[in-house]
Amino acid sequence: MKKPYVIAEIGVNFYDTARVMGIAPLEAAKLYIDKAWEAGIDCVKFQSYKAGTIVSKNSPAYWDLNKEPTKTQYELFLKFDHFGEAEYKELADHAHSKGMDFTSTPFDYESANYLESMVDFYKISSSDLSNLPFIKYIGAKGKKVIFSAGAAYLSEVDEAIRALKEVGCKDIIVLHCVLSYPTDPKNANLRVIETLRRDFPDIGVGFSDHVAPDETMMTLAAAYMMGAEVIEKHFTLDKTLEGNDHYHAGDPQDFKKAIANFHWIDTVLGSGEKTVLACENVPRHEARRSLVLTRDMNAGDVISEKDIMAKRPGTGISPQYTDIIVGRKVKRDLLADTILQWEMV
Repeated sequence: MKKPYVIAEIGVNFYDTARVMGIAPLEAAKLYIDKAWEAGIDCVKFQSYKAGTIVSKNSPAYWDLNKEPTKTQYELFLKFDHFGEAEYKELADHAHSKGMDFTSTPFDYESANYLESMVDFYKISSSDLSNLPFIKYIGAKGKKVIFSAGAAYLSEVDEAIRALKEVGCKDIIVLHCVLSYPTDPKNANLRVIETLRRDFPDIGVGFSDHVAPDETMMTLAAAYMMGAEVIEKHFTLDKTLEGNDHYHAGDPQDFKKAIANFHWIDTVLGSGEKTVLACENVPRHEARRSLVLTRDMNAGDVISEKDIMAKRPGTGISPQYTDIIVGRKVKRDLLADTILQWEMV
């Protein structure tokens, strides 16, 4: 295994940061990119939409109203839909100048078109998993496609994959996701990652996380251990900010901790080759056993089973050769507790 590809889902969180810091949203968005880069994140992700094309005006909220009091999806999206092609182009250039990848989830055909020249891959939201015409439209553009599979049956995941393959998309990654904000840890159901890897062996599998961060960031570590190749999590600079995506997001320190965990996991997992490591050479000899004499013996004496015992260290004849040694003669006088060597018999 190797460290997973880490995506910081900035989404539209920068709008709230811009408000509390008294700076322009574009400046705040660039600040988010800078902080993601400092945390060692591989890719920054935004969301490209217009309220009027993503949701009807009467769509009810499906988030925690205690955290985000806006009662309709339309009202919420209207707050955060001000960026267009020019702004995302500037953000893409800024991310690329840092050596990071850039993407933004398109929620309409216009966004999908103008993002094509900017994104390193397309990311499709769980909410569009059943929007097969849109999935095919994106898949036909010839770029890698990563899609989340929140609130979906396995059969729907299969349909989305088939739709992408049908239009020639060859580089596909599906992210296990639970569409609940925040996700209760008992609902994370990370074994689904194994299910997806088993049922779709020809595509990549990852995890889009909505579990609130904790001190250990063990949810992401566990997802990596289950085989997630890509890790996506909402990213904020302040988890105490009001808004839909701050209270379950990770901040730069959370991401740094998660990435450190991934490196540690890689370190302790090793290569998988069962062999004697360099660090084991001395213990291998000192902790294993050799055949040792239980009494003084004179040259020509025949060794019987009661004359030998297996003791540490393992620098002499191994106990596995007991049947060969029994019945042989010693070549010279030997004291009790002598560690037998082949030249002695």
